[in-house]
Amino acid sequence: MKGLLAAASVSLAALLAAGAASASSFAIRSGQGAEGLGMAYAGAASGGIGMGAMAWNPATITMFPGRHSNWNFTYLNANGDYQPTAPSRVGSPAGPLNPIQLGTGNIGGDGAFIPASASAWQLTDRLWVGMTTGAPYGLRSKPDNQAHAAQIYGRSAKVVTINVSPTIGYKVNDWLSVGAALQVQYLSAKLKQAGGLAPSAFPVILEGDTIDFGYRLGATLTPFEGTNIGVAYRSSITQTLEGSLATPTPVLARFPVKANLNLPDSVVVGVSQVINEQWQAHLGVEWTNWSRFRNIPVVNEINGLPATSLNFQYDDAWFFSGGVEYKYSKDLTLRAGVGYEMSAVNDRNRTIYISDNDRLWLSAGASYQVTDRIKLDVGYTYIDVKKASVNYTGAHPQQGAVFYTAEAKPYIHIASVGITYNWDDPKQTLPVQPVVRKH
Repeated sequence: MKGLLAAASVSLAALLAAGAASASSFAIRSGQGAEGLGMAYAGAASGGIGMGAMAWNPATITMFPGRHSNWNFTYLNANGDYQPTAPSRVGSPAGPLNPIQLGTGNIGGDGAFIPASASAWQLTDRLWVGMTTGAPYGLRSKPDNQAHAAQIYGRSAKVVTINVSPTIGYKVNDWLSVGAALQVQYLSAKLKQAGGLAPSAFPVILEGDTIDFGYRLGATLTPFEGTNIGVAYRSSITQTLEGSLATPTPVLARFPVKANLNLPDSVVVGVSQVINEQWQAHLGVEWTNWSRFRNIPVVNEINGLPATSLNFQYDDAWFFSGGVEYKYSKDLTLRAGVGYEMSAVNDRNRTIYISDNDRLWLSAGASYQVTDRIKLDVGYTYIDVKKASVNYTGAHPQQGAVFYTAEAKPYIHIASVGITYNWDDPKQTLPVQPVVRKH
């Protein structure tokens, strides 16, 4: 029973997964584990962040002999407030004044809880199976001022994902492991904007959901004792969103629509190095192919014609991170990290939903071995985001009738707690007896 629970451990809280973005656009990096959060996820591909590394590199499952499960609960509080930098006008930069001149107020709301879990089950001395759950994408954007100058571009947005990834890892020899994971991903989206300029304008609502599939591949190398190198690839997932579009004009109408969202693939590389008995260092680099997330036609399923289009035209994103760990005592480990992300979003394509820009991560955390079977992790990150401006001045990919410029000074707080449980008797010699035996 313990082995079964370890292999199939999926956080029930994942059914509630949602959140404001902590990476480029609406990606969520911070929901993958408290241990990694404390080092800005440095060494994620090389296994330096504990079991959460499986969400980046499935080959790291072979670094956990026996049977283990890990559960994480993260709270993310994102803050951004778009305030106009010039009077908003209608029709052209010199057109009549917009009847509403208000800024958005804070678009981050009350934040969100993001759960994640990971389990690793060693079958033989070379073969592991397991599973991860999490929310790799999410967004909750709801301006305090629902009637604001840019309301025709957005009143609220909510994106929810649940990713469940059965994982397998194989230890080829003492210095090489490989792994693969199937991604089963549910995505739900709801975008709302005003159908006119008046404060009382009825909304245009686009909503839908879908379940689609992808994969992850990875490898870890140990060329020298104390040195781990990891590289992994996460595939793109084409989410075929099916739902409805409700419009108030020219008449109140709701009709079925379909849209294909090509979510980005990514490559991550990590290095973890043992310096001595007390110190370890970790580095990480991640590239995300956001440039494939461009123009998304929303097709009317009744007549097969485009009803509208979601135009993002993103750039690729890069994330660099470094971290250190210090073993203060037998049971207590302290860690810290720093990261810098070059965002997919810029001053040309930023929308009113997202106050995203290049960002600096400052992270700290700790682990405490409570018992032989239970380890507790805590992590905290403050993300300082560069000033972000929206420029609906004629060249914006989602330009409409309103000409609007505004600026926000975003920042994000993230706190996480995690528990790792060892299902095996700690006194048992590892590797454990194979689960599958010949008779």
